[in-house]
Amino acid sequence: MTKTQLSDCYNRISPYIHNTPVLTSRLVNTYTNATVFFKCENFQKTGAYKMRGATNAIMQLSSEQKSKGVVTHSSGNFAQALSFAAKSLDVKATIVMPANSPKVKKDAVVEYGGHIVECAPTIEAREATANQIVNDTGATFIHPSNDPDVILGQGTACIELLKAQPDLDVIFCPVGGGGLIAGSALAAHYYGHNCQVVGGEPMEADDAYRSLLSGTIETNQTAHTIADGLRTQLGHHNFPIIQKHVKQITRVSEVEIIEAMRFIWERMKLIIEPSSAVAFAAVIKDEKMVRNKKIGVIISGGNVDVNNLPF
Repeated sequence: MTKTQLSDCYNRISPYIHNTPVLTSRLVNTYTNATVFFKCENFQKTGAYKMRGATNAIMQLSSEQKSKGVVTHSSGNFAQALSFAAKSLDVKATIVMPANSPKVKKDAVVEYGGHIVECAPTIEAREATANQIVNDTGATFIHPSNDPDVILGQGTACIELLKAQPDLDVIFCPVGGGGLIAGSALAAHYYGHNCQVVGGEPMEADDAYRSLLSGTIETNQTAHTIADGLRTQLGHHNFPIIQKHVKQITRVSEVEIIEAMRFIWERMKLIIEPSSAVAFAAVIKDEKMVRNKKIGVIISGGNVDVNNLPF
């Protein structure tokens, strides 16, 4: 993917997304011995960065494809993002969701204009149901993270961060399906100045860490992490980008994730979800790497159940 493709994507979706704020905290800087800049995608439409990739993917479809609608399988932020983006662009969105998805997430999808088709709570059932809808309706399937247009869209958050702070040394972002870190790595490569990208990943779902070591896409037998947005795995589109452009992936424990999340809530008064806290937890853990440097952190989202906080 080229700089021109990334730049065109940014210009294309800009009217439909928020240029979210970049915030700092003197207390955070003292705590980390670094100068930290938070790109706050928790203030993005639908509460997460995924609005960017969803919008770009739909805008790249032909008129005929748009007329037949789009479909994805997701129980989280991408379900809401694709629903909202599709409604904004006058396209029908069908969202395959596990039957046990939280009611609050189902309600949000409906509110944003998505049509829900429920399935059994397995990845096999999700994929089979989505494929059936594609076969029956001719709708276009859009993967939440392993799609080139989605990857480019997600990278625009990092473009905005680097436009605001062009001299960052390292950018940390969470790793789940790989779309955000792949897009961010491309943005850092084309728009940064010797800027490295580091991923944060839960130890309980460390498939990306192991994938970089083995050179092949690894899976998780279990993913018992509070960072529910990071329980997915890398794909064949984003993994080669990660291999080429990501310096390292730092694993963090569940305790470290919760402590980082609580720190941001209490000290910066920002509502962030556990998946976002993983990136900041990695900053804290990589003390030697970040010391006396300018650090960017992608706060990926703020969609959290306030009735079920870990602290």
